[in-house]
Amino acid sequence: MNDLKIPVGISDFTKIRENGYYYIDKTELICSLLEPEPAEVTLITRPRRFGKTLGMSMLASFLDIRKDSGSLFEGLEILEHEELCEKWMNQYPVLFLSFKDVDGTSFENALDFLGFTIAQFCIEQSYLAESEKVNSDYKAVFARLKSRAASLTDIKGSILTIMKMMQACYEKPVVLLLDEYDVPVAKASSNGYYAEMLEVIRAILGTALKDNTALKFAVVTGCLKIAKESIFTGTNNFVSDTIASSRLNEYYGFTQEDVEKLLMAAAIPEQAENIKNWYDGYHFGEFDVYCPWDVMNYLRDLQYDPAARPKGYWKNTSDNAVIRSFIDYAGSNITRKLEILLSGGYIVQKIEDDLTYDYLHSSEENLWSVLYLTGYLTMVREKELTERLSDGMYALTIPNAEIREIFETTVKVWFDDSAKSWDRKALFEAVWTGDCEKAGKEMNQLLRMTISYHDYREDFYHAFLAGIFAGAGYMVESNKEHGEGRSDVIVFDSRNGRVAVFEAKYSRTLNQMEPDCEKAIRQIDARKYAEEFEDYYDEVLCYGISFYKKRCLIKRKER
Repeated sequence: MNDLKIPVGISDFTKIRENGYYYIDKTELICSLLEPEPAEVTLITRPRRFGKTLGMSMLASFLDIRKDSGSLFEGLEILEHEELCEKWMNQYPVLFLSFKDVDGTSFENALDFLGFTIAQFCIEQSYLAESEKVNSDYKAVFARLKSRAASLTDIKGSILTIMKMMQACYEKPVVLLLDEYDVPVAKASSNGYYAEMLEVIRAILGTALKDNTALKFAVVTGCLKIAKESIFTGTNNFVSDTIASSRLNEYYGFTQEDVEKLLMAAAIPEQAENIKNWYDGYHFGEFDVYCPWDVMNYLRDLQYDPAARPKGYWKNTSDNAVIRSFIDYAGSNITRKLEILLSGGYIVQKIEDDLTYDYLHSSEENLWSVLYLTGYLTMVREKELTERLSDGMYALTIPNAEIREIFETTVKVWFDDSAKSWDRKALFEAVWTGDCEKAGKEMNQLLRMTISYHDYREDFYHAFLAGIFAGAGYMVESNKEHGEGRSDVIVFDSRNGRVAVFEAKYSRTLNQMEPDCEKAIRQIDARKYAEEFEDYYDEVLCYGISFYKKRCLIKRKER
């Protein structure tokens, strides 16, 4: 593998270009935003880790009047557009600010962090306070923002204040680039201070974007378009660019052509299939894209270890709480749809892209919309469908192996947590008294409460069986050596001196359950799974159990 400088975790365009990191040319994004004329406000929503911040950093480097960026763009496509470069490159003051780190368990903490974020920007722009062209009243507010002595009103008008100062200083209107605008609102929704934070963000954006004579144009990025909260209401010449309807999709994520060039540069074309299975599958508008964060992380790992296998990187950038909250919400309808998705199928849903964070869980429709808009599901191409969709309906599927792993892991954790609260006394009593009919009835009831994450393969049933007992505090062994082979699940009740041995079979048809159950009983006997326990425990109960979808049949091996 060739030794490339892989820019994992680096979203600063200048740093990437000046330090020789590998860069996939996305500079045509500048043309798409500026020609023929930029919209006054462009909102771009994409899932996390698809290049939003790097795109904004690139745009800031290109436009910022304080920079001389020609060398940074040398060899890139944008320089082929000579008239555009002459008109725009380093010609305007730029206010580039990110809210990606604004978080807190309370409104006070989050507001303090927001104030800190703005103060850091003011420190970097200290020259504004020294300009003779800037009004003294603005300088006074600026000083309070910079020293973190600002009032709530100062913070609400902070971006407008800084833009007015920039306009006065340079005698030109200002380009506003606001990255991850919705993070403070999303965090507020999770921590119970949504209304308070929404008021602040609405005021910040409202004063900066609406009827602001200091504004040349603005580009705002985030994960969701929360237009229903009136954040963008009244904004002039407003354009929204989402994954469902876009002219910018090829600039966020890696296209197939991008990945092929990258693999050739790294001299590892043999990794194409692995990378495609794990990190491709996203359909943004008319473009099929890979998650760039994953691709770059995997290439970096391959540099350290040529035998490295693909794994989930994207999942580690968030707690994936949206999936867990979705599953907690699950009724029987959602459970069935999740099982279809986890088995590789698709579901048909209406998608609402004008969501509010406060009502994400108010309906099943909103939940599916969130999973789609945040990258956990993707749109199935029309040519791949077996049915015609109604207007406004989308066929949704899990995009790749990494996201499927996230779903499966979340379902497993949910099952482990949920099993602890399920009433299993009747099941345990039936198992320890040898009542197969009652045990089967109770286990069937619990099966109907689960979500299958492996299309009902044997490992799903093993995990289900082990989880039922382990969640109640029993010591459980799964697939350990006993006798002359590996028994599926052993449950120990040491206090009462007894053991239950289970051998499970997956039946391919309903009619096959009876013979499979008998086969499991014979296997326990033939491979002597129970013999080693007979000298140490007063009672050893052996069960054959067959599963078919959400049915089970239990039989006991008679002594």
